[in-house]
Amino acid sequence: MTIDQRLNDFGYTLPTPSAPAASYVPVRRSGNLLYVSGQISTDDNGAVIKGQLGKDMDTAAGQKAAERCAINILAQVNANTALSNIKSIVKLTVLVASAPDFHEQHLVANGASDLFIKLLDDAGKHARAAFGVASLPLGAAVEIDAVIELDT
Repeated sequence: MTIDQRLNDFGYTLPTPSAPAASYVPVRRSGNLLYVSGQISTDDNGAVIKGQLGKDMDTAAGQKAAERCAINILAQVNANTALSNIKSIVKLTVLVASAPDFHEQHLVANGASDLFIKLLDDAGKHARAAFGVASLPLGAAVEIDAVIELDT
């Protein structure tokens, strides 16, 4: 089953990728690696999922926000190459807007990690770092960047 079929089977629709909000490119390819700039948490309508974990949002809501970041990463990939060209998710860096006493950034990050594994099986397993930060662009709850290996 292809990643496109799995997305459909799980009820996901890739949004139109967002344009950069500052001076950077959303995706940069180097050899067989695709570097996807940070994608913030947005809902199905493109509205930013805002909040600070441990203050405005609980861990489960943060996981959903992280999952939406993963969908936005795939939308950026899809705008640059076929999703079928994904060989593996190499690394994610997950930034979580967090209250000072929130310590479950690693669990929030699982929202994205679990989705990639669900869609890509072993190819979705990746290295990862998760950080708590005071705030993110546009008030987003979560931002994730990715390094993705391509077959071609």
